[in-house]
Amino acid sequence: MKLRLFFIVIVTVFLSGSGVVAQDQDFHIYLCFGQSNMEGAARIEPQDTTVDSRFMVMATLDCPNLGRVKGGWYPAIPPLCRCRTGLSPADYFGRTMVENLPEHIRVGIINVSIGGCKIQLFDKDNYKEYVSTAPGWMIPMINSYEGNPYARLVEMANLARKDGVIKGILMHQGESDNGDTTWPGKVRLVYDNLLKDLDLQPEKVPLLAGEMVSAAEGGICAGMNTIIATLPQEIPNSYVISSEGCPGTPDHLHFTSEGYRMLGRRYAARMLDLLGYNISEP
Repeated sequence: MKLRLFFIVIVTVFLSGSGVVAQDQDFHIYLCFGQSNMEGAARIEPQDTTVDSRFMVMATLDCPNLGRVKGGWYPAIPPLCRCRTGLSPADYFGRTMVENLPEHIRVGIINVSIGGCKIQLFDKDNYKEYVSTAPGWMIPMINSYEGNPYARLVEMANLARKDGVIKGILMHQGESDNGDTTWPGKVRLVYDNLLKDLDLQPEKVPLLAGEMVSAAEGGICAGMNTIIATLPQEIPNSYVISSEGCPGTPDHLHFTSEGYRMLGRRYAARMLDLLGYNISEP
């Protein structure tokens, strides 16, 4: 008995000294990446400024204007990407998730997105070549992540894993790759790298990819949706989120605030279904 007690004490001391932190299986974490529509390009309206305390965001860089420090968890009041971005699908994804999950489950978002970027920016082996040709206006956004947005996403995800469990990956990207039939394979490369670098199992971590602004809404990249539709052929555990009926803005590239709310709820409806919680489409 004394020997057993001694062993328990030794193990406890070792774990506390090694910095090991117990995972909370009821804290579900989702990684978000892409370009401007995932970054958040719509106005944050009064209805968006209050949020359930069970929905959190991890700051991916220091934002003094928001009182956020890189690596910290905060109430998921937009913006959820950088310090001065807008409303995005991630906002109402998280809100809809906590509305429909049991009360003991929390949801956390990590969003690293760059407006205007091609998928190659998240290719960890070739991103430097892409950055060398990126337009000047994009460089400050890339540099806010020390020049490597993919590495920042992985860094923050590894930090977040000490607190909870990564349950899925959300992407909205493709406007800058409009018409590129090799895009699904490039996305597969990013997805596979994330799984490998974070030691995740593909059958447990789905990829949810949103469509561009639809043709009915005047989307100038709506043709890309036919290519996005083939993504599940490339990545078995991937799902396309429809943008039909989600209002677009006059630039025909981005969604309105209401469009983002609708799209975010659709991401959530799909993820909830995968988790076994069936809800009617919002």
